[in-house]
Amino acid sequence: MNRRASRLVAAFAGLLGLAFAPAVHAQTAAPAAPAAPQAVQPAPAAQPARPPRYGYEVVNVFPHDPTAFTQGLEFHDGILLESTGRHPSSVRRVRLEDGEVLAKRELDMQFFGEGLTAIGDRILTLTWQGGHGFVWNIDTLEPAGTFSYSGEGWGLTHDDTRVILSDGTPTLRFLDPNTLQQTGSVTVTYRGQPLDRLNELEFIDGEVWANVWQTDFIVRIDPATGFVTGVVDLSGILPDPVANPSDDVLNGIAWDAENRRLFVTGKLWPKLFEIRLTEAR
Repeated sequence: MNRRASRLVAAFAGLLGLAFAPAVHAQTAAPAAPAAPQAVQPAPAAQPARPPRYGYEVVNVFPHDPTAFTQGLEFHDGILLESTGRHPSSVRRVRLEDGEVLAKRELDMQFFGEGLTAIGDRILTLTWQGGHGFVWNIDTLEPAGTFSYSGEGWGLTHDDTRVILSDGTPTLRFLDPNTLQQTGSVTVTYRGQPLDRLNELEFIDGEVWANVWQTDFIVRIDPATGFVTGVVDLSGILPDPVANPSDDVLNGIAWDAENRRLFVTGKLWPKLFEIRLTEAR
């Protein structure tokens, strides 16, 4: 195990004690600090007891493009919508059963793609730096507009009334789905301490689920309070070794609400997993 891998193991263990070390997103030099989010809601003093920790069972395994640096993932009308990073970054329509890319649109080389979510007939995607957001036609992937935001873009999802954005800090931002302007925010806390490195997001049964970057953990977040209400431990889900343990990490959560199926994958992973959570402990 190299030094970086040792630090990752420490980060895995540190999740439950909030002992995260600073890290650089997307394996490049550290960028300048993002602009301060607006209207940050302070975490309430009262915190829940230690959130339950869930394991998993693998229900199905599907092929996944091993060249896809997965940043955003969503299940929509029987297919997967996926955004990828690095250069060139892309937004894709992917067939679940065999991982075939049915359609793909690449971003200009200046952009490093990040999170994705689908609202109505639109797909929204983020880029890492510069505050450039893109709108795509959900059926054709034709460009359909742009939007902007301050600071970095990491993950994206939505509930019935808001788009929800993560930026690598403990803050989740709420955007108006029509104007895509920020309307509020909440600070995510684990047992009273801010929790950062929130990456890819998915909205499931009233909760925001978030990958914690460079760990095997997904946290379940109450969007009203920012409290972490549960931790999903996916350690060991990919038995195959990855080329770069610090980069080729768990990232990608998709929820099939109609059939209540949960899918997860990672950056440059050759497999996508349908999982079922096991009893909390």
